[in-house]
Amino acid sequence: MSSASIPNSTAAPPSPGGEAGASPVGAGAGAPTFSPLYQQIKTLILQSLQAGEWKPGEMIPSEMELAARYKVSQGTVRKAIDELAAENLVARRQGKGTFVTTHYEEGVQFRFLRLMPEQGEQHYPSSRVLECKRLRAPAEIARLLDLKPGDSVVQIRRVLFFSGEPTVFEEIWLPGSSFKGLTAEKLTDWKGPMYAFFETEFGVRMLRATERIRAVAADAGTAELLSVIPGSPLLSVERVSHTFGDKPVELRRGLYVTARHYYQNELS
Repeated sequence: MSSASIPNSTAAPPSPGGEAGASPVGAGAGAPTFSPLYQQIKTLILQSLQAGEWKPGEMIPSEMELAARYKVSQGTVRKAIDELAAENLVARRQGKGTFVTTHYEEGVQFRFLRLMPEQGEQHYPSSRVLECKRLRAPAEIARLLDLKPGDSVVQIRRVLFFSGEPTVFEEIWLPGSSFKGLTAEKLTDWKGPMYAFFETEFGVRMLRATERIRAVAADAGTAELLSVIPGSPLLSVERVSHTFGDKPVELRRGLYVTARHYYQNELS
C-alpha cells in the first residue's frame, strides 16, 4: 500500500504526538490561511476513494487503522468520516464498519431522483432509449462540462416511464473521454439506475449536482413523446453532476410531466 501524504494545498501532516487542530497553508504567500486537520484527513481519504483503493460497496479501514496510517487521533479520523458520511460518500453500518456507498443503494439512488408520486411509494422508473450517439461538443455544452468546443461528447435521449406512463423526457450529455464504449444497446440492456451503470461500467461516480428549475410549455415533439397536449405545462430541470475533484461529468436536461408527480428537494 502506498504511503499517503497531505496534499500540497494543505500543510504537512503533524508528527506523531504533535497533532494540532489546524495547520497553516501557503506559508510565504501573504497572510496564512488554515486548514483543519480533519479536513486534511478527509482529503486523503477522498484521494484513496478516487484512486479506487476502496471501491463502491467495500469496507474502508477502521478509524483505529486510519488513525495509525495518518498518524492522527481517532477523533480526527472520526470527524473526517462524519463529513464523508454526511455527503453520502460512505455509510456507517452498526456492528459492521464503514462502507463506500454505491448507486445501487436505494438511499443513494433517490438522492438524484427527486420526482415523487402524488400517491403511493416512490419507485425507480423504466426507460426507453431513443438515441445514443457521439458528436463534437457544441460551445454551450463544452462550457458546462468544462470541455473545449469540438471535444468528443456522448448525447443520450430517453423517456422515463412511471407506472407505465411517459413522465420524463431527458437529454443527457457526457464527456466522450470518460464514457468510451457507451452505446444505446448497453443502455437498453441495463435494467438498474443509470448512475449505477456509470459507476460499474465506467468508474464514474456522481457525487453532487447543481440544478436549475423552471416552468415551460411542451412543444409538439416533446408533447408527442410524453403523451400530453402541445402547450401543456412541464417542469424543466437542468442538472450538472460532478465527480471527484468537483469535475463536471454530466449535463442532464429533463422535461417532467407533473400531473401525478411533484419535484421534492431537501434543504439543510
